[in-house]
Amino acid sequence: LRRAFDLLKQRLASEGLFDAARKRLLPVLPRCIGVVTSPHGAALRDVLSVLRRRAPAIPVLIYPVAVQGAGAAQEIAAAVRLAGSRGECDVLIVARGGGSLEDLWAFNEEVVARAIHACAIPVVTGVGHETDFTIADFVADQRAPTPSVAAEMVSPDCNAWRRRLSQLESRLTGVMAAKLTHGKRTLHWLTTRIQHPAQRLARQAQRVDELELRLQRAQQSLLRHMQRMRRLRRSICICPRSVCASATC
Repeated sequence: LRRAFDLLKQRLASEGLFDAARKRLLPVLPRCIGVVTSPHGAALRDVLSVLRRRAPAIPVLIYPVAVQGAGAAQEIAAAVRLAGSRGECDVLIVARGGGSLEDLWAFNEEVVARAIHACAIPVVTGVGHETDFTIADFVADQRAPTPSVAAEMVSPDCNAWRRRLSQLESRLTGVMAAKLTHGKRTLHWLTTRIQHPAQRLARQAQRVDELELRLQRAQQSLLRHMQRMRRLRRSICICPRSVCASATC
C-alpha cells in the first residue's frame, strides 16, 4: 500500500493535480457548507459541534458516504461530484476520523483525487489525525489536520464577527456624532450670516425712506439757495429799471 501510495502521488503530481497555483481561496462567509463523510462517525459529530459553536446561522448539507471498505472510494467521489454539480454549497469538507493506512485507503484512491480536482467548489480535507496524509489532502484546496480544524477553517467565528460589528458600530456612531456637531456649527454660522428675505426687504425699504427724505431735504435746500441767489442778484443789480423789468439779471 505504501508503494502504491508513492507511485500514485508521483504520477498525479507530474500531471499538476497538486500545483499550488490551482488552489482556490476559501469563502470568507459561506452561505452553505457541505460535508462528505459517514453519517455515523465521530468526524461528523465533531464537525457539526464546531460549526454549531462558530456559525450556527450557516446551513450544513451532509452527503452521507461510506468512508472505508469496498466501494467507499466510489461513494466519496460520487458525493464530491454531486456537490460540485448541484452548487448548493460554497465550500465542501471531506472528512473522516483517524485510522490505519488501510482504514484511510479510500482517500488514497485515484477516483477520489480526480473528483476533488474537478470539483467546482473549494474542497477542504480533514482526514485522520495530524500525522495522517492522504492523496486527497494533496489535491484539495486546503488540508486540515483533523475534521474539527476543517470545520474551523471553513466557518467564520460569529463571536469575532459580533466584536468586529460592535467596533464598526462604535466607529460609525462616533463619526456620525462628529458630522452632526460639525453640521450644527456650520448651520449656526450660516444662520448668523444669512438673513430672512423679509428682514432684507424691511431694511431696504427703510433705506429707500431715508434716501427719499434726504432727496426732499436736498431739493428744499436747493430751492432756498436759488431763492437767496435771486434776491442777492436783484439787490446788487445796476442795470436800468427798464432793462431789469424786461429781462432776467
